[in-house]
Amino acid sequence: MPVGTGLEEARRAEEAGEFLPVAIPHDWLIGNSRELYRDGTGWYRKTFSVGKKDGKRRFLVFDGIYMDSAVYLNGSKIGEWKYGYTRFSLEVTGNLRDGENELMVSVTFRNPNSRWYSGAGINRNVWLMETQEVCIPDGGIYAHADKAEDGGWELRVETRVLGPSEETGAEPEIRLYDGERELLPAQVTEEKPLAALHLSIGDKNSKEEMEKVQNPGEQEETALCRILHFGPDAEISAWDIDDPKLYRLEVCLNRKTGETLQTENLRIGFRETSFDPDQGFFLNGRHVKICGACQHPDQGALGTGFHPDALRRQFAIQKEMGVNAIRFSHNPFAAEALDIADEMGLMVMDEAFDMWERSKTQFDYARFFDDWQARDVESFVCRDRNHPCVILWSIGNEIYDQHADARGYEVSKLLMEEVRALDPCENARVTTGSNYMPWENAQHCADLYKIAGYNYSEKYYEEHHRKHPDWVIYGSETSSICASRGIYHFPLKAGILADEDEQCSALGNSVTSWGAKSMEDCASIDRDLEFSMGQFLWTGFDYIGEPTPYHTKNSYLGVIDTAGFPKDAYYVWQSAWTDVKKNPMVHIFPYWDFNPGQEIDLRVCSNAEEVELWVNGTSLGRQKLDHAPHSGRHLIADWHVTYAPGEITAAAYENGQEVARKTRHSFGDTSAFAVREETQRERNAGGKGVWRPRELELVENAHGALHFYEISAVDADGYPVENASDRVRVSVKGGRLLGLDNGDSTDYDSYQASERNLFSGKLLAIVEEDPAQAADVPSMENPEGPGYSLNKEAGHDGNGIELTVTRADRVPVRKVILHAEDGQIFTPEHRALKARAEIAPKDAEDPEVVFSAVDDNGVVTNIVKLEQKGAEVVMTALGDGAFHLRATSKSGTDHVRIISQVEYRVEGLGPAYLDPYGFISASLYTGVIGEVGNGNEKGVATARDGETTVTWSGMDFGPVGSDEITIPIFALDGSEYPIEIWEGVPGEEGASLLAREIYCKPCIWNVYQPETYHLAHRLKGLASFSIRVHQKIHIKGFSFKKLEKAWTKLFAAESDGVYGDSFRVDGTAVREIGNNVSLLFRDMDFAAHPLHGIRICGSTPLPGNTIHVRFYDGTTEEKEIIEFGRDGGAVQEFPLKERTGKWDLTFVFLPGSHFDFEWFELF
Repeated sequence: MPVGTGLEEARRAEEAGEFLPVAIPHDWLIGNSRELYRDGTGWYRKTFSVGKKDGKRRFLVFDGIYMDSAVYLNGSKIGEWKYGYTRFSLEVTGNLRDGENELMVSVTFRNPNSRWYSGAGINRNVWLMETQEVCIPDGGIYAHADKAEDGGWELRVETRVLGPSEETGAEPEIRLYDGERELLPAQVTEEKPLAALHLSIGDKNSKEEMEKVQNPGEQEETALCRILHFGPDAEISAWDIDDPKLYRLEVCLNRKTGETLQTENLRIGFRETSFDPDQGFFLNGRHVKICGACQHPDQGALGTGFHPDALRRQFAIQKEMGVNAIRFSHNPFAAEALDIADEMGLMVMDEAFDMWERSKTQFDYARFFDDWQARDVESFVCRDRNHPCVILWSIGNEIYDQHADARGYEVSKLLMEEVRALDPCENARVTTGSNYMPWENAQHCADLYKIAGYNYSEKYYEEHHRKHPDWVIYGSETSSICASRGIYHFPLKAGILADEDEQCSALGNSVTSWGAKSMEDCASIDRDLEFSMGQFLWTGFDYIGEPTPYHTKNSYLGVIDTAGFPKDAYYVWQSAWTDVKKNPMVHIFPYWDFNPGQEIDLRVCSNAEEVELWVNGTSLGRQKLDHAPHSGRHLIADWHVTYAPGEITAAAYENGQEVARKTRHSFGDTSAFAVREETQRERNAGGKGVWRPRELELVENAHGALHFYEISAVDADGYPVENASDRVRVSVKGGRLLGLDNGDSTDYDSYQASERNLFSGKLLAIVEEDPAQAADVPSMENPEGPGYSLNKEAGHDGNGIELTVTRADRVPVRKVILHAEDGQIFTPEHRALKARAEIAPKDAEDPEVVFSAVDDNGVVTNIVKLEQKGAEVVMTALGDGAFHLRATSKSGTDHVRIISQVEYRVEGLGPAYLDPYGFISASLYTGVIGEVGNGNEKGVATARDGETTVTWSGMDFGPVGSDEITIPIFALDGSEYPIEIWEGVPGEEGASLLAREIYCKPCIWNVYQPETYHLAHRLKGLASFSIRVHQKIHIKGFSFKKLEKAWTKLFAAESDGVYGDSFRVDGTAVREIGNNVSLLFRDMDFAAHPLHGIRICGSTPLPGNTIHVRFYDGTTEEKEIIEFGRDGGAVQEFPLKERTGKWDLTFVFLPGSHFDFEWFELF
């Protein structure tokens, strides 16, 4: 429904039957992949019955609603919550009726409110909590364990008690269980509680005001603390990433009479953490390097509607890569995510906000921050503070406030103090992830909490470690290397961030301007810095949104795609982060199916010390890998080979013994589809005897278990077809198909459809077992048109699921095969060569291909001319160099899907120059002073701090030249960016400043905006120019305005010829013109519009100097006489006979002349 739709209108829609059933958690946006960010207000409705007169209190607990929600019970608004990622509890006792009650919830989504896909709706679980009048509120228990001097443990348990003031004399009773065995403390003592009951919120919409509505009667809240000492004989085991031991903590709230009012059970772990500025992180006294990954909350085809099985799968895939920590980016996750991390032994950096007071998008949380942040911090910390997996509280990510001014320091201090007030024993330490660490204000903020997270700033680690010896430094975001699974853009040496297919190269050469230079650098730099606590890769999984460097659907930055299929980068990190003794591995990439004669970069990674490569049975030798600290950065073995069909094999060796082997085969077209169900991951990672929270069990049992099926293509020999894009239909019996996902950011088919293309040979099907048994549900109004309803599904064993895959009617192109029929080398004797393209499979529906010639970066080259006729092309060489003949196919879509190419060389023809009047990609730069990175759309990005000069040369401006340049620029914000444009290279001989300008436009994210600059003089002939900046901008490229000679101000010395008895050339002028001097200007073209007159700048000591202006068009000569007077001024204007067409123009000075000629222009 439209934004702002109210309760009464929603009720009318429900009465009209416009609500449909949905399951909670629910994301209403994920159903339409082309409208993932559409505005709307969604309404949910549920009816339920309750006995009001039983003396119990009831609370509705929402674990998260995205976003800006309001809750109505029986027509009355009982509360609201602005942030979409934090839990909130509303007491409904006073608003309940005997019998049936109506609950309605509105959720308003306005775009843009996030930098990535957030989903919309009640996308987490909802609870009805029942208590006695005196109760422990949600999040009311705080536990902290410390190692005791005797080798045992001391467990602090603080319990909040809420109730009428005359009845709050209840006492907590604490018990600890290992499975069914109760662990008896050697001693129990009382202490004053340390944790705050609440945070100070302020006046507006305060907690106190809300409680007047929600909590009738005088309420009193107190806290009680017990310290339980467990000696060594209790044999308590520490929670660890290798052995995540968990215990059940039971807190019974008893009246003094002994009556139990409430029993709360939670899982805790005993563990010690320490953070050392020189040695990093320690867990239970053992040094642990954080091998982490950042993760956004969406679950691919399921959107943000939380499902524990999907998250468990994401965690497990990453853990198999060697990940030991997850950064929740950039907001709190569902409560069950912490339970799963506890069970699996994954450490967590738990993050609160992506923005504070300064917004990043128009409708983001900054609108509410001042009034709501304290409530959100309280919710965030109180919910998560007892989880042993949480080691860091991040109060913000890339917060511009911390960089901008002193207010950022004030807010940093406020948030840190709020977190510490609720977690005074520091179960986790406060930090942020900042990309502003090079600057003083951000460093001032980091000095508060001392745990300094750096986003993409590894080059400052050592300097800052010396400058701030009490800081613990780590990479809160690193890597950001783009990749599309199974897509390879050659050559490896070229930094190809973007290309025609809107995919990124999985070779590792699609590096961003801000991220790591290579996977090898990213892994080895952190490994070699002993003081670094570790790093969190951006990201583990691809996520929906932020599709840098394109404007497609989902990101390319993960090492795993949205479907959960690992990219090649996954194995590179696995080789760096896993132990060869426990799990020896080797991986070879790319696959082996290219064009005959094509040059291929083959890469091999392994966690072993040495690898060997065979191509079609021939060994290409062994290479040592640098895994030991400070041994080097050679983590991937590289070979450059010429493709021929067959097979490639890599073997890994440790201590001279082979420990792993991998072979990949050439393959043909798809012959069949293979379906493989992934191994079901145990829901209870701790084992069947380990107690699990009732809430987690209820959540998991409310829905059928998820089953994940990998659908892949195989050829007639049974080999995987690793570039297959077949379109298939999927049907399921005995279960419900929830979604299909192939990880392709350019694929906008609905995730919920039953038909989809494979991408790079694979497709994921997500099936929920036993969908038939539905529980009583509420319903919800769709923000646009028909609504949904909420349904909870009962689960069973899930036996008997049958999944069928059939080929759809459409046959996409799998591959374009190029045949270099006349060879691949041009010479003066062989300037023209032919090539041919062939489509596979032959019955593909769209056989059209388009040829082009490009350089290593995929930019069209000027050294060859192409003439295409159908599937054949004739190439004519124009200048020396190397290029790739490229054939592309759209495969029946609206954009390029397939790129095929083969290499050519041109020798012996001499150079070919660039045309500055066409668009020249910035990636063709020929020189750099400072640092540059890949910009979007084949542009270039300058350094974010320090001076950068980028130079382009080899351009032929012609004799007239140009004094106007247009540059498409993308800047990170709307600040002023000084730009200098130089002829030549600043500081070198002959360089001159052409322009000093300020670029300042409102930022449109990842969009280049053109700006035109006028230069101090024209660039002519063969020339070079440079752009110098001191801040980071992206430059897409440039084009110069081609001046028409006839309508350009021409200097006298620019004549095509000057001759006669007496003259002197002085810079751009011709002076002291005397007897019989002529100045010739050829090819003055008046075709665009006719000539009417001339302006001349000059001077003469004579009363008047006669000038004959002669025009010649090849057949006819015409003359006109003008008289330049001494007293007429430096610039004088004269009418001329109207002329059209092309003429040569000559200025003739007869005997007796005495003239200094500066310039002229025609009009």
